[in-house]
Amino acid sequence: MARKRKGRDISGWLVVDKPAGITSTAVVNKVRWAMDAKKAGHAGTLDPEATGVLAVALGEATKTVPYITEALKAYVFTVRLGQATNTDDAEGQVISETDLRPDDDAIKAGLAAFIGDIMQVPPQFSAVKVDGERAYKKARDGEEMELAARSLWVEELLLIDRPDADHVVLEMTCGKGGYVRSIARDLGEALGCKAHVKSLRRIWSGPFQASEGVTLDQVDAMAKTADLDAYLQPLETGLGDLPEVRCLAESVAKLRNGNPASVIASDVEYGEEVWASYDGKAIAVGTYRGGEIQPARVFVA
Repeated sequence: MARKRKGRDISGWLVVDKPAGITSTAVVNKVRWAMDAKKAGHAGTLDPEATGVLAVALGEATKTVPYITEALKAYVFTVRLGQATNTDDAEGQVISETDLRPDDDAIKAGLAAFIGDIMQVPPQFSAVKVDGERAYKKARDGEEMELAARSLWVEELLLIDRPDADHVVLEMTCGKGGYVRSIARDLGEALGCKAHVKSLRRIWSGPFQASEGVTLDQVDAMAKTADLDAYLQPLETGLGDLPEVRCLAESVAKLRNGNPASVIASDVEYGEEVWASYDGKAIAVGTYRGGEIQPARVFVA
């Protein structure tokens, strides 16, 4: 018999303003403990030294994680010009240097090549799997790999500050799977000046903003109390990019049992992915089939 998982049946999203120096997994574990939740996950890893939005899903909200992962997200990051590192960030060893420092106009012109549909090669120190093993583990052993380029949609990439000749501050809005370190590395190569990421902050991810996030100190201070529960956002927040259709009362049980059921919809196309609600609560996500929905994911009350 499988062991029953301990904790509360609590569902929703807790937005954490992640500090530097801790892994995303450690943040999730901290939140799960503090909320006494049976199940927790996150929507999009941040590097240990990165800060900002880490959206932690609890309970049934973990079923909506893919929709946040696929959503646009925005980063503000400082790029150190003149140095390339083996990790493409400030944690690594400097492997190449140059005295060249492009001016602002040259940098702005260079950014244009990184907007729209682009291909980028992940950093050697990344979580990409190579022959069943994480790339960063191979890189730590001194192994150099030919990592395959991946597609990325970059909505916007702007120069927002130039504190000094050695540093530029950029803001990027992009889709799923973007490596900010690769952007900095490739920009440095394109400009002939070498570069790496010095600091990185995710300012928003899908519907979640860093400004609304709780700190880990707050999580610790409010652990196991209703005060922390008050910061929980409903799981429906993670479905905001999908059209909503409304269930009939008699449809609720059918959908939760995985069966097609009638819904009320407007401005929804046949075959479109939607989420079905009853009294404002999510019942299921599925495919709209003209007056009914074929459920793919169902939410337990």
